[in-house]
Amino acid sequence: MTTAQSLVHAYETGLGLEPSALDGEPAPGARLAATLPVWALAAGSVAAAAGSANRYRAALGLATRPTLLDPDRIAAAFASERLFRRAGAAPSIFAELSGFFRSADGWVRTHANYPHHRARLLRALDLPADADLARLTAGFATLKGAEIEDAAATVGAIAVRVRTEAEWSISPQGRAAATGPLVAVDARPDRAPADPPRPGAAAPTVERPLADVRVLDLTRVLAGPVATRTLALLGADVLRVDPPHLPEIDWQFADTCQGKRSTLLDLRTDLATFSELLATADVLVTGYRPGALAAAGVRAAARPGLIEASVSAWGTTGPWGGRRGFDSIVQAASGISLLEGGPDRPGALPAQALDHGSGYLLAAGVMDALRARTTDGVGRTVRVSLARTAAWLQAADRSPDHPAPAPPDPAATTSHGDIVTAAPAFADYDDYRWPAPPYGSAQPFWLDAPDRLRRG
Repeated sequence: MTTAQSLVHAYETGLGLEPSALDGEPAPGARLAATLPVWALAAGSVAAAAGSANRYRAALGLATRPTLLDPDRIAAAFASERLFRRAGAAPSIFAELSGFFRSADGWVRTHANYPHHRARLLRALDLPADADLARLTAGFATLKGAEIEDAAATVGAIAVRVRTEAEWSISPQGRAAATGPLVAVDARPDRAPADPPRPGAAAPTVERPLADVRVLDLTRVLAGPVATRTLALLGADVLRVDPPHLPEIDWQFADTCQGKRSTLLDLRTDLATFSELLATADVLVTGYRPGALAAAGVRAAARPGLIEASVSAWGTTGPWGGRRGFDSIVQAASGISLLEGGPDRPGALPAQALDHGSGYLLAAGVMDALRARTTDGVGRTVRVSLARTAAWLQAADRSPDHPAPAPPDPAATTSHGDIVTAAPAFADYDDYRWPAPPYGSAQPFWLDAPDRLRRG
C-alpha cells in the first residue's frame, strides 16, 4: 500500500467505509518533495474527496467517475500562491511581521498577515502600533519562546515557540492533536424534514452531483475555502459570508473563491438574516475557533438535518482547543519546521499542505455526510484540524535525502482577465464554474439555479 493509499484507507476506515482502490496512482510528485510525504497527503486527500463524490453520485443513482490523479495539477493546486498572478504580478505571501524570529532560547513563528493580528502581536510585546520589524525582532530576542507564546495567546495574537517533534508529542496539546479520527463525522439526533423539492433547483448530474445543495461558507485562510471551493466545483451553491468589519486579503480571496458567491453580513447586528439563510441551507462550513459562532448566537442545530462542518487549527479538545492558528503556525509548533529546516534556521513544507490537505478531507467528510443523509435524513457534524492532519503526516514514511522540490508547473493554471490561478486539483475538471466574484458582491439570500443566473 502506498502512502497516498494509506491516507485514503485512514479516512475511509475511520468512517466505517470499505476502503477504495486508487486507479492508476502516479509516482510521487517531485514538485512536493520534502522529508515528510507531502505528495502522499496531497494525492491522498484529493483521492479521498474524489471517492466521496463517487459515493454520493452512486447514492443518487448517477454514474461514477474514475479517480484520476495528475501530479502536476495536484502540486499546482497545493502551491497555488506561487502561481497566482494579477496583471503579471505575484502576491506578497507573508506580511512584514509574519515569519521566524529568534527568541532568547530558540525560535518563534508569528502570523500577522491581517491588520488586526498585526496589532495584537505588537500589543503582546507592549510595542506601539507603528513599530517596525526591527523593533519586533529586538523585543523577541529578550524573551523566551514560552513567554512570547503565552503573551500572544493572552491578547489573541498568533505566535508559537518552534518545538521539536519530541517536545510536541509529549505536550498535552500535542497528545490531544494526535488523537481521534483524521476526519470526525458524528451523527446528531436531529432529522431533516421531508421538504418538497425547491422550485427551480438544478438537477444533480455526473459532473455536478451537488447541484441542488446549498452551502453557507463562513471560512477564511485556507483549509475552509479549499473545502467549499471543492463543493462549488461539484455543483453546490456556495454562499461565502464575511463580516464587513474585518478586511480580507484580496489575492487570497481571488485564489480560493472560484465558483462561489460572496456576501457581507454582520452576525452581531443581523443574526436574523443569517438565520433565514441557515433555515434552508444543507451545509454550514465554519473556520472560526471552536465555540465562537455559538457565542455569537448561531445555533446550527436549529436547522434539523444540517451538515455542520468545521476546521480548526488545534482540534476541539486539549489546552489549545480555543486558540487561533494557521498552517505555518502548526508546522512550527509540531516540529515540522525544524524537521524541514536547515542547521541555522527552521524551514517549511514546500506547500501549505496542512491547509490544502485538510480542506479536501473536510470536503470529503461533508459529501459522505450528505450521502448518509440521503438514507436516514440525520444531521451530522464533520470536523478536521490542521494539527490532526499534521499528526498523520508525521506518522507516515519519510525521505530525509530528498531532492529540492521542483517549482509548480505554470501550465497547470487557468486565467480569467488579468488573473491567473491554479487549475482544479481534479484532473477531470478543466476549470471552476466561474472565477472569484467581486468581494461582497452578492445579496444575502439563496438563488434558484445560480449557474444560469451567474452566466447571465
